[in-house]
Amino acid sequence: GSCSLITCWQQLAPFREVGDWLKEKYDGATEVRINRRGKLQVKHPQFNVPTAEDLVYMASSPDYCKRNNTVGSLGTTSRICNKTSPGMDGCGLLCCGRGYNSQKITVRERCHCK
Repeated sequence: GSCSLITCWQQLAPFREVGDWLKEKYDGATEVRINRRGKLQVKHPQFNVPTAEDLVYMASSPDYCKRNNTVGSLGTTSRICNKTSPGMDGCGLLCCGRGYNSQKITVRERCHCK
């Protein structure tokens, strides 16, 4: 006779995939409240009832665009942003709709050429 051995193991998805998935869930989270019977209920009835795969929240996050000493947020005023980035460092997101000033900076450095 012959024997065959199969080894299986679980592996985490790449960090970027996990982060993207969580961000998508966070952006689509549903606000809920506890009703008189002690059950979770969608706060705004125009939204769908969340599934077991969805994220829910009971209190809104603070506005991180504005300085808030209570939560330790410095706000985003005067932060440097990347005009061409669609990500978290992009001006569209980081400047919170306030607009931004563009600067063109030329840096001259002395090279150690031979």
